[in-house]
Amino acid sequence: MTDSGWAIGLMSGTSLDGIDAALLRTDGVEVVEAGPGLTQPYGAEFREQLRACFGKHEAPAKVVSSLTEYHAQAIQAVLDRAGMTADMIEVIGFHGQTIHHDAGAGITVQIGDGALLASLTDIPVVAQMRLADVAAGGQGAPLAPAFHAAMAGPYRDRPCGFLNMGGVANITYLAPAAGDDVPEPIAFDTGPGNALIDDWAASHTGQAYDRNGFLAAAGAVDEAVLKQLMDHPYFSKPYPKSADRDDFNRAVLTGLSPADGAATLTRFSVESIAAGIEQLPEQPPCWWATGGGRHNPQLMAGLRARLAPVQVEPVELIGWAGDMVEAEPWEAAYWAEYLESFPSGNQVLTERASQLRQQVESDPRVGLAQQAERAIEQHAGSFFEVFYTEDKKENPARKAAAEKAAEPFS
Repeated sequence: MTDSGWAIGLMSGTSLDGIDAALLRTDGVEVVEAGPGLTQPYGAEFREQLRACFGKHEAPAKVVSSLTEYHAQAIQAVLDRAGMTADMIEVIGFHGQTIHHDAGAGITVQIGDGALLASLTDIPVVAQMRLADVAAGGQGAPLAPAFHAAMAGPYRDRPCGFLNMGGVANITYLAPAAGDDVPEPIAFDTGPGNALIDDWAASHTGQAYDRNGFLAAAGAVDEAVLKQLMDHPYFSKPYPKSADRDDFNRAVLTGLSPADGAATLTRFSVESIAAGIEQLPEQPPCWWATGGGRHNPQLMAGLRARLAPVQVEPVELIGWAGDMVEAEPWEAAYWAEYLESFPSGNQVLTERASQLRQQVESDPRVGLAQQAERAIEQHAGSFFEVFYTEDKKENPARKAAAEKAAEPFS
């Protein structure tokens, strides 16, 4: 596929602050143009309904439908901001809400109704990409490294590092390119990001998160509790690896004051991120920070002190939208090209994906998009799901591209 199209990427992370929605024009491999993005916050009552689903393998139907409706509202809001309409969008990348993740057991659960979202928006929807990655042998997280690599093109003459601090923190390390030799990313979850801090703040202050790190700043780190938290075997486990927000025991915090608990959990995020970074073969000169954690001055100050002389800076300094970096990869998974995707944390294309790509390319009489769709139908559930509205079974742009590709053989 050579033609580019507009896509909307959606991300609802485990920090539960809301839905990130971003517009991007892409051909599925390269970012052609970045459009506007926004965060649609959840209401307090619905946030708690979602929180109650964590650790479970399913959610009540009402929660799933409400979540999907929230996403439809976010889509309309970002379209309004861009002055665009639904018929200008080729595809929605719909992540849904992770409520349970255990890649070691082959389990990752994201809730959200792709068919309902397609019906509400009248736009084709791609969903269940994490499930696809786990099924292909990957960790299911993080899935943003390929996007980081695509966006970091101008900087690939030096080591590059990206640190995303959502509910769970993860890193992407890009070794320097040498001519045409471009190393694959190293990427994995380091452990907690904001989720434990947010949960502590919510349960002890009634606030959704530790605004500006004020609660942590008023407290002192309990070194004995911190040591117990850092004794978790996850931190010495080699990558590739991925974590769930509930993997880490918070019972050891019992008895701490609200401020001391926040300080200890903030330091826990810092130390666990540093432990992951120390597993890398080389350090970049700077870690470019994305996600909500970069808004927390206590967390950022702790990381800068812990990782010095390596810098830690918000990704806006290189022109990226730090709140949208988790949403934008779901757009870049422009669905026909996404057949090339590799398991996260495992920098080799799966044999199955390669076979599908060869199948798609082997018959020039049918357009790429049509063959990709046929391959997906043959291997339902192997990679991801595609949902269409009844009156939009064939996207006109894709149909035209397929017909053009078939002209020499008709």
